[in-house]
Amino acid sequence: MVDIAVICGSLSDSHVVDSILMVLDEYGFSYDHQVLSAHRDPDGLDAYVRTSDARVFICVAGLSAALPGAVAARTKKPVIGVPVSGKLMGGLDAVLSIVQMPPGVPVACVGLDNGKNAAHLAARILGLYA
Repeated sequence: MVDIAVICGSLSDSHVVDSILMVLDEYGFSYDHQVLSAHRDPDGLDAYVRTSDARVFICVAGLSAALPGAVAARTKKPVIGVPVSGKLMGGLDAVLSIVQMPPGVPVACVGLDNGKNAAHLAARILGLYA
């Protein structure tokens, strides 16, 4: 069993993922990192989420930022979305995609590119206060 699953939609999000993994290592959490796109590999994402034994999901996504919502639609476990800044709208599109979830499909959202806060929030969710 892993404590936290970290999913990003693209390898271009690795700078944000690295900051998440650094904090998780400091806490000593076990984690699994996957690159799975909600758009390019929906079946792979579905299979991963449904079979994951992680207790919390952290999803890093830019542009349409559909990944956190797609994960939240497939699990009852906590999902934290990390919007990634972009060139056209500066990442506002990703922020709005993550925070505007429909009723019953909650996703927590941290600041743009703020993977560190996502890791700290996961720690608090798991009861390990920093």
